[in-house]
Amino acid sequence: MKRILLALATLVLVVTVVVAQRKTPPPLPAGVAAHRNVEYVAGGGKSQSLDLFVPEKTVAALPVVVWIHGGAWWAGSKEGCPAMPLLSKGYAVASLNYRLSQEAPWPAQIDDCKAAIRWLRAHAKEYNLDPARIGVWGGSAGGHLVAMLGVTGDKDSSVQAVCDCSGPIDFTTFDLKLPNQNNQITSPVVQLLGGADAVTKEKLVRASPITYVSAKAAPFLIMHGDKDPLVALSQSEKLNAALEKAGADTKLVIVTGAGHSFGGPDILKQIQEFFDKHLKRSSGNFSPGQRRGL
Repeated sequence: MKRILLALATLVLVVTVVVAQRKTPPPLPAGVAAHRNVEYVAGGGKSQSLDLFVPEKTVAALPVVVWIHGGAWWAGSKEGCPAMPLLSKGYAVASLNYRLSQEAPWPAQIDDCKAAIRWLRAHAKEYNLDPARIGVWGGSAGGHLVAMLGVTGDKDSSVQAVCDCSGPIDFTTFDLKLPNQNNQITSPVVQLLGGADAVTKEKLVRASPITYVSAKAAPFLIMHGDKDPLVALSQSEKLNAALEKAGADTKLVIVTGAGHSFGGPDILKQIQEFFDKHLKRSSGNFSPGQRRGL
């Protein structure tokens, strides 16, 4: 019964994400240029496109915060980006789509996220962005993807700050069978990896951010609700402990009483302060170093 309820909760979460993202987005602040549906992969269409919002009339190149949506890797979109308030705080904001699991199996999703970071860096001068100050923020499946960016980026796809909210971190610990009464629902992780016949222990390891943690990881802010019914708090605790052991910069915030998703002024304030700390310093020379690849 517990596994059935978990499967149904997963389905409800994905439907909630989709419905929320269909709402009309709030109006842009005055003086912000919107570049919508820009393909970061030539010919990639909707699945490989991003929206970029850039405050105008700024002299210095702007740091960028990139939002990566959740939805169990098979739902959701770049619409409804929660990072939009940062536009009035001295940031450019990007929100991206990536190929969902029904379109392509892993590692297509992280390949797309890295391609988007490379596109932003390559077009930084055109849009008045600072290529040395790119941060990423994501929740749930998006949390998994931003964590991957933070521990596997090479020079062109590296990021300088990661805010991971409720992201799955170690797939080897997940229950991959979540049946309903007809025994038909499987874990979103299974679909992500290409279906039950394609899942191997090696694939689970290679798709898990915990595998790649090193001292060269980007600074992390990890946030997780202590009542999360879908992704155990222990996932974020495990990531934080591994980053600390490796000597990386990390902070874990446990949100008391929160479930799988959360928000509000206090959460946004903590996230902004984290990005301010790591992205509003002098950019200097860009030399992010190498990290372990996928």
